[in-house]
Amino acid sequence: MRKYRHELKYIITEQTARILQMRLATIMDLDVNSIYKDHTYKIRSLYFDNDSSDAYYEKLDGVLYREKYRIRYYNDDDTFIRLERKLKHNNLTSKDQMTISREICDKILNEDIEDLSRTGLLEEFLDDMRRNHLKPSVIVDYYRLAYTYPISDVRITFDSKIKSGIYGYELFDFDLPTLQMTKENQVVLEVKFNEILPEAISIILGTVPMYREAVSKFALCRSIK
Repeated sequence: MRKYRHELKYIITEQTARILQMRLATIMDLDVNSIYKDHTYKIRSLYFDNDSSDAYYEKLDGVLYREKYRIRYYNDDDTFIRLERKLKHNNLTSKDQMTISREICDKILNEDIEDLSRTGLLEEFLDDMRRNHLKPSVIVDYYRLAYTYPISDVRITFDSKIKSGIYGYELFDFDLPTLQMTKENQVVLEVKFNEILPEAISIILGTVPMYREAVSKFALCRSIK
């Protein structure tokens, strides 16, 4: 049976983010991926969509059930690459993922997929790629600071410097031209948890003014195309 999680999103200022980070750090742990001095790590994702841009327009239209595929890696390190499928069902989300090699990733990007061994999520993605004519849609870059909490598997992330790869799909081109899509003072806050958000965390989040927004980094970065 598929497991869904709650996902709440907000746009906040850097000042508000710093206040929350200081307070959350008293009860939550930093994500193990954090490598920079400010405890962030870099994420680059390449999203896929079909010729009609269904994934993009379904997001804009607020379709209750939708899914999208992406390939993602961290901190400019191409030795650890993930193929992911994110599903949205009303206000709940679920994610399937598997690691793939750089060789497999290059074959996907070059549409040289006929001789790829098919298993699990990769098989489903390749089938969808062929059936629905999926192709690269947009590259999304950003820096993330994340906190975790074991009860209800809470994960709180602060995403900043969100950039769109404009018209390039060269996933491993570190000189790819990008355009920043958020203001310098803006941070996207995401709160993810299983059944119930623990009271201690809910209290901390309630100490600053913020309002939920249906913000999507994919749709934001895709909007300029």
